[in-house]
Amino acid sequence: MSADTPPPILSPRLEQILQTLPDPAFTARLRKVYAAAAQAIARLSDMDLVKYETHSTETGADLSLWEEMAPVIRDTVVDVNRLLNVIREQFPPQPSANRAAPGSFPDRVRNSSVSLQEAMTQMAQEITQLGETMRNPSVVSDRWTLLAEIQRFRSFFREQISNLVFTSISAFGDVARKEVVPGYEAEVKASMTVRAIVADLGRILSARLAKVRDAAPGEVQNNVVQLQNEMDAFGRTAAYRGLRAQDKRHFIELRGKVGPLVEMAAPPKEEVLSVVESLDSLVRSLAAMNQRQVLIINDREVWAACGVRLERAFGLVNSDPASAARLLAEAAAIGQSLYGRESNMDAFLRKARKAPLASLTGAELRSTLENLQGLLANLGIT
Repeated sequence: MSADTPPPILSPRLEQILQTLPDPAFTARLRKVYAAAAQAIARLSDMDLVKYETHSTETGADLSLWEEMAPVIRDTVVDVNRLLNVIREQFPPQPSANRAAPGSFPDRVRNSSVSLQEAMTQMAQEITQLGETMRNPSVVSDRWTLLAEIQRFRSFFREQISNLVFTSISAFGDVARKEVVPGYEAEVKASMTVRAIVADLGRILSARLAKVRDAAPGEVQNNVVQLQNEMDAFGRTAAYRGLRAQDKRHFIELRGKVGPLVEMAAPPKEEVLSVVESLDSLVRSLAAMNQRQVLIINDREVWAACGVRLERAFGLVNSDPASAARLLAEAAAIGQSLYGRESNMDAFLRKARKAPLASLTGAELRSTLENLQGLLANLGIT
């Protein structure tokens, strides 16, 4: 960080905890690490890989790509090492000492420091792995594999830095990641946006697949045109920009097969069906994004918040139905961030956007409460 660059602003909750720590020197050291972590997360998040992609699935990584990507690889290493150097300076390894009383401030300082040391060691190892990967001929000779690996490493470092902040500050108080991790809420929002748009594309493709299967010979060409429009529309979304490089590669491959079919007056139905089925399978495979750490944590928190409101609503449904309906509406509104996780829940959430849930009464109120409770239970979140 240059002398002319103001230090990143830490979250109010993070500052609140830091200000309560009784050791000013330790607090200052920790604040320097968090400022460096905030800067690293921001810099690791601001690269748009779309400009390095092509509309072709040719695999060669030519000299021009290397000229473009070399600064990205260099900056990734520099940004992470800058943070690691701050940790080394502020929290150098200490000789073993007698353990302080569990829960005491010295014990918490030790636990926080150890978590920083462990995170630093793991990221340093991954920096070495990044260098080895960039020297692997099978990686550097394939444009899409190279992009995917750079994307993977940058995502890994962001996740590790987020964990570093959360784990080290958790030693001093109960916190949620969204309260203390720099850039965390923006990353959760971006992941939810991708998941939601992908889910809607999945619904569109399922409907398109059914139409192609049932299409008469004269209807196939129109379905291909519609498919091309749907793929082009998805390619303009934030979800497309947020996909992994290899998923984009497969999408482009399939998009390339649609173009020639559109030009045909009577495209072969079986060929069109094959493309739609492949695209449908690809989009279904994107459900694996539910295993992203930010979504796992978000979904667990949302699931719990919805459950609390439903439990309160069930307790009031007979004595105070108006309050029960209000709690139902709150639960459905909070649950919107689960959209894209499961198709039956998605169907409920789409209806809930337009339904006057807060005004439900009687049997309809109770059945809607039971329906949402069942859908939450079937999500498999614990």
